[in-house]
Formats: sequence, C-alpha cells, structure tokens
Amino acid sequence: MNTHEQNRSVELAQQSAEKGSTLLKLARSEIATKLGHDVSSPAPAGWLAEPGASFVTLTRQGELRGCIGTLEAHRPLGLDVRENAVAAAFRDPRFMPLTHVEFDEIRVEVSVLSPSEILVVVSEEHALASLRPNVDGVVFEYAHYRSTFLPQVWEQLPDPAEFMAHLKRKAGLPMDFWAEEVRLSRYTVSKWKESSA
Repeated sequence: MNTHEQNRSVELAQQSAEKGSTLLKLARSEIATKLGHDVSSPAPAGWLAEPGASFVTLTRQGELRGCIGTLEAHRPLGLDVRENAVAAAFRDPRFMPLTHVEFDEIRVEVSVLSPSEILVVVSEEHALASLRPNVDGVVFEYAHYRSTFLPQVWEQLPDPAEFMAHLKRKAGLPMDFWAEEVRLSRYTVSKWKESSA
C-alpha cells in the first residue's frame, strides 16, 4: 500500500468513526428524550438526510434488550435511526419497555444496511453453501412468513445450517422447513457500538 492509499485508508476510517459516533449519539439521545431526559442531539450532518436502512440493537449486561430495524431504505437515515432506537427501547414485543433505571446500563449498537441482493438457490443445501458466515445478514421469506438475522448473529450461530434453522424458527416456521417458494436475500452492514462503561 503506497502513502496515498494509506492516507485515504486513514481518512475513510476517521469518517466511519465520526459517522458511527453521530449515529450512536442520535439513537441514545432519542431514547433519552422519550424517557424525559434533557439531552442534546448531535449536530446535523448532510448524509443523515440521505435514504438509509438501519437496525438499532440494545444490550444490557451483555444480553439483548431490544432490536428493531428496517430492511429497505425508505426514509432519511437520521430519521430511520431515531425511529428504530425508540422502537427497540419501547416497542420490541420480546421485552418490556425500557425503564429510567436501565437507561444508563444499556449499550447502543447501530447497523446501517447495504441494499439487499437476492440469492438464487435451488435447494437448502445450495442456500447454505451460498452464505458467507460473519459477512451476510440474511432475509428469509416464504408466503407471509419473514425474518432476518444481522451478520452479528453469526457470533452466536456460526454453523450455516444452525443459522438457517433459527432464522426459520424466528419467521414462525419449523426449523427443518424448506419449500421451492422460499426466497432468500442477503445484505452487509456497517456497524458501530458504544463501548462498555
């Protein structure tokens, strides 16, 4: 790598860190505002007005505390992150709404999704062979059933067959289900997480 490439690489890393810092502050400040805390939002940035799809994940003491997101970019990224942060904190059906007491204990993670790419597969074996562990987020669709796992889920489910089985269960189908009409697509994410206190 030459000096110009190194400088460009450093510049991109700094931009990514700044973007992540802005998105994390945006998500946290939106949750804080809904809880009645008086907090300042990060300074507006032009790229927040561009369409974007995001997921906001909340963890508490290392355990999932809420995760809500959008698969397609249909509104400005800044708005998408704010809405998903509030939904993850207060409307994830798996959890009770976040309380004042928990607010300082949660860690916020923001994932910004790439556009999804349809996977053309002829069988479940073909689908499993097509997946890229630790890279792909996957959307599973069959009739009205739909689910997704972010790439981060590979950390808990590193085996593609297990990953797919749990994805089907999340959609409300048997873990061994498969049909010709199953549709799969994948996406990647750029993600940022607050450091532990």
